[in-house]
Amino acid sequence: MPKPKIYVTRPLPSKEAMEKLYKYCEVDLHEDEKHPPTREELLEHVRGKDALLCLLTDKIDREVLDAAGPQLRVVSTYSVGFDHIDVEECTKRGIYVCNTPGVLTEAVAELTWALILAICRRIVEADEEVRKGRWPAWYPTYLLGMELRGKTLGIVGLGRIGSVVARIARGFDMKVIYYDVRRKPDLELLLGVEYKPLDELLKEADIVSIHVPLTKETYHMIGERELKLMKPTAYLINTARGPVVDTKALVKALKEGWIRGAALDVFEQEPLPPDHELCKLKNVVLAPHIGSATYEARKAMADMAVDNLILVLKGKMPLSLVNPEVLKIRPLEKVKMIEE
Repeated sequence: MPKPKIYVTRPLPSKEAMEKLYKYCEVDLHEDEKHPPTREELLEHVRGKDALLCLLTDKIDREVLDAAGPQLRVVSTYSVGFDHIDVEECTKRGIYVCNTPGVLTEAVAELTWALILAICRRIVEADEEVRKGRWPAWYPTYLLGMELRGKTLGIVGLGRIGSVVARIARGFDMKVIYYDVRRKPDLELLLGVEYKPLDELLKEADIVSIHVPLTKETYHMIGERELKLMKPTAYLINTARGPVVDTKALVKALKEGWIRGAALDVFEQEPLPPDHELCKLKNVVLAPHIGSATYEARKAMADMAVDNLILVLKGKMPLSLVNPEVLKIRPLEKVKMIEE
C-alpha cells in the first residue's frame, strides 16, 4: 500500500511528531516556520492530498476542499479552535476534522492569570516607567492597582480552561461566579463557584474572563450593551477568540471609562497592526496570541495533531474528533490507508 500524501502547513515543535509523519506518510511540508503559506500556495499544495495538517492561520474552506479533491480524508488542526475550518462542509464530504483540546488547558489558564495580574497591578506600565527613566521618588498614589483578595471573578464559559482559571482563583481568595450555556452543578460543588445569568455576571464581577469558543452564537457576545453593564472599575480579560468581543465597542469603553481596563491575547484582526486604536491606550495589556506558548503545551499539541491524523489514516478513532457525524458518511474502515 503506497504511503498517503499529506500537506503540513508549518514545521511542528516536536521531533518525534515530525518523524512519525515521515514514517507513515509522503510529506509535503511548508518549511517557513514564521510565515503561513499564501492562499495560492495552500491551494496548490493541497491538491491531490489525502490529509492536511494545518494551523489557525490557514483558512480551510470550500475552495481549499475543492482544490484538494474527493480523496481528502482528514484535516487535523494544530489548535483547539476550529473556526478556521468549514466543519459542516468537511462533514458533508466525509472528511474527518480533528483538534487538540486538553493539552494546552493549563498553559492558557496560566496566561489568563498573568494577564489579570498584569492589568490589575499595572505591570506593563511599571516596566515602561523603569526602562524609560520615568521612575519618580516614591509617593502614595504612584501606579495604584487593584488587589484581588475579596474581589469577584466572573468566568464566561466554564469549560476546561475556565475551570482551571476558577481553581486558581482560590489561591487569591476570590469569589467566583460563572456563566455557561449549560449549568454545571458538579463543577459548582467541586470548585465552589456560583452560576449567574450573563447580564448579572457582568454587573457583579470585578474581573470578567472569557473562555468560550467562537461560534455564530458567541460572535460579538460582548458588545456595547454588555460592556456598559460592567462596573467602571472592572477589567475584561480575553484569551478565547478575538471576535467574541466587539473591538470597536471595547475601544470606546476603554476610552470613555465604561470599564477600567482590559487584557487581551486574541483579536478580531491578527496580527494586530501597531497603529490600531488599542495600541494607543494605556489601560490595556496586549499579547500576541501566546496562550498556548509553553514548550510543554506546544509539543503536546504537535504530538496530538499528528496522532489524530495517523489514527484516522489507520482506520482508527482519533483522540479528538470535531465532527462525529462524519462516521455515518464515511466509516473509518473506508478511510484506512495505513497498515499496522
